[in-house]
Amino acid sequence: MKKLQVLGTGCPKCKKLCEMVDAAAKEAGIEYELEKVTDISDIIEFGVMTTPALAVNGEVKVAGKLPTAGELQAMLK
Repeated sequence: MKKLQVLGTGCPKCKKLCEMVDAAAKEAGIEYELEKVTDISDIIEFGVMTTPALAVNGEVKVAGKLPTAGELQAMLK
């Protein structure tokens, strides 16, 4: 099971990334757990300075922008 974490304080882009990740993971048919990380100190522990960001199994894959659907699919594989 993959652990997917959306890092962000709850801004519209963070919410959009969460929706995109959920949809992409379902489409890919992977087993996953989706977690929203909203605490600033937790986000900084990932080394992320700009949100939204996505971490897959603890590894930050994108930060500061919304990935395209294709980029997101590649990150989840």
